[in-house]
Amino acid sequence: MTHTLSNPRYRGIFPVAPTTFTESGALDLASQKRCLDFMIDSGVDGLCILANFSEQFLLSDDEREVLTRTALEHVAGRVPVIVTTTHFSTTVCIERSRRAQAMGAAMLMVMPPYHGATFRVPEAKIFEFYAQLSDAVSIPIMVQDAPASGTVLSAAFLAKMATEIEQLSYFKIETPGAASKLRELIRLGGEAIEGPWDGEEAITLLADLDAGATGAMTGGGFADGIRPIIEAHRSGDADLAFTLYQRWLPLINHENRQAGFLAAKALMKEGGVIACDAPRHPWPSMHPEVRRGLLDIARRLDPLVLRWGR
Repeated sequence: MTHTLSNPRYRGIFPVAPTTFTESGALDLASQKRCLDFMIDSGVDGLCILANFSEQFLLSDDEREVLTRTALEHVAGRVPVIVTTTHFSTTVCIERSRRAQAMGAAMLMVMPPYHGATFRVPEAKIFEFYAQLSDAVSIPIMVQDAPASGTVLSAAFLAKMATEIEQLSYFKIETPGAASKLRELIRLGGEAIEGPWDGEEAITLLADLDAGATGAMTGGGFADGIRPIIEAHRSGDADLAFTLYQRWLPLINHENRQAGFLAAKALMKEGGVIACDAPRHPWPSMHPEVRRGLLDIARRLDPLVLRWGR
């Protein structure tokens, strides 16, 4: 069976799982497992681990291994899991990716090589990076096209990679004007663009779905609110999709613009899912007023996260 835009292996909502720590900053694997169980109960189509919203930049390589194994063993095939294996080094990225595949990852999410504010590689080397990764694995690769990399990936270049690199078939577009880029990517790459996906906490979800997005990688806190938007849109009920999006947009907006990656953990702690919502030092904790605003909005919507652990 060929996997194409019109016949993708994966679609729907694949939120990012946060990484749970104790107050002292150690991994809290008991909370991590509860977090995964809650997310599955909230109606996800799959999960993503070790993304930027998982604080992956605050983790050691050994901890990445522990978290990957813990997540994949605990999820145990209930839903597919995307593992982020981003690294500047082609060799290190390949090694991470092969280990993740061996442990049962459904897909790999990988940003283009970058470091700091100015270390970049030219387009030809980005192509080689993804081509060599593709040759080393047998599961799909998702390009994370996000401003954090400081790397401009044109729709034409992404389409070229999709056409010429075997496993490169999913694209999470988080750049400004995401809908226009998704539309252009699909126009240029056609059926080779197996998974044109929305990201950035669903702040541009409706426009991106209109542009042809078939998946969304959101924050981990309230898939039960976002999944029905995607399903209404897929079934052709534009009015319902709009009404549902309108309802959940204040919470989506607060996560995207105010609380950031700590939103999911704050909601999960409030609902008894996890024991501690602290980030890892030196990332600052959420301001109490930002947290109060987040919970005030969430209580009006009554997402599962506030009830699951009570």
